[in-house]
Amino acid sequence: MSFDPILLMGGSGAIGHQTARAIHAIYPDVPLLIGGRDLARAQSAAAEMGDAQGVEIDTASADLGLGEQKVSAVVVLYKDHTLASLRFAQSRGVPHLSISSGIFEIAPEIASFMNAPAASAIVLGYEWLVGATTVPARQLATSFSQVEEIRIGALVDEQDTGGPTVAADFEHLNHLLPAALTLRDGIWLWREGEDAKATFSALDGTEINATGFSSIDVTGLAASTGARSVQFDLGQGVSSSRRKGGTLSTEIVLDISGLDHAGQALHTRHAVVHPGGAAPLTGMGIALLLERLIGLDGKPPVTPGLYFPWQILDASRYLAHLAQEGGQVVALSSS
Repeated sequence: MSFDPILLMGGSGAIGHQTARAIHAIYPDVPLLIGGRDLARAQSAAAEMGDAQGVEIDTASADLGLGEQKVSAVVVLYKDHTLASLRFAQSRGVPHLSISSGIFEIAPEIASFMNAPAASAIVLGYEWLVGATTVPARQLATSFSQVEEIRIGALVDEQDTGGPTVAADFEHLNHLLPAALTLRDGIWLWREGEDAKATFSALDGTEINATGFSSIDVTGLAASTGARSVQFDLGQGVSSSRRKGGTLSTEIVLDISGLDHAGQALHTRHAVVHPGGAAPLTGMGIALLLERLIGLDGKPPVTPGLYFPWQILDASRYLAHLAQEGGQVVALSSS
């Protein structure tokens, strides 16, 4: 079966390269459009990726400057302040996945969906590394009859920069949202100042200084597990693998407390680790989302609606791909 090209807006950056790599590792014949404001750069990136074409994107145009070019999905790898990509996807009736908005600025996207709920599938892909937290956390939560608290500690290696686009998006988020949306004892609040400061133990036990981060993971996990307390803390420093003398990695520590299926207190700690850093793990999540959104796997495509990534991703398939790439979910001491 042939498919129209997938449009990767901002696809010439580090995450774009990793996304293209992840897609072609599973579906090597799926064509890609690498969209950017700089046509020469987009074409250069497309040439490196193979089975890809560089195109110039004009967000002031309703058709993004693509004319009659057909696409099977739109993926936005930077913060699209205009929502031109979403309007384009809805007008074409194709899925839309964006990964760079903050939890405080999703109202325009939700309004666009509410105005045309049957137009296309819209994925709020703002979970940390596009499913790398929520998919494993929800799988681990099956060991509990009742989840009381989920604490997430994400460690970004200081050498894992992700490129200028990622840096610009983080600067935008940090400038506008110094407080962190948190669920504490059933009450939603914004942590700021001293209350936003936190520490967590990395994979090797090193204490990491962190700050509360407003990730949409918090809302999705609270809604789907029933936890009364959920918080996300983000730290930057030396990853555990690099502290051992190896290369950088990305780590996500998942601390879950509640009751097991016998009604006894249960506390578990796990770390999600990927040896390539944040970009390849993000690319893997995007590729697996596209697989289902478009129906690359031969199954029916996802119907129009508004989705979290974890509502589309198959946990067993996701974790299998994580293992194939050398990543793992590691059980840690819960003491």
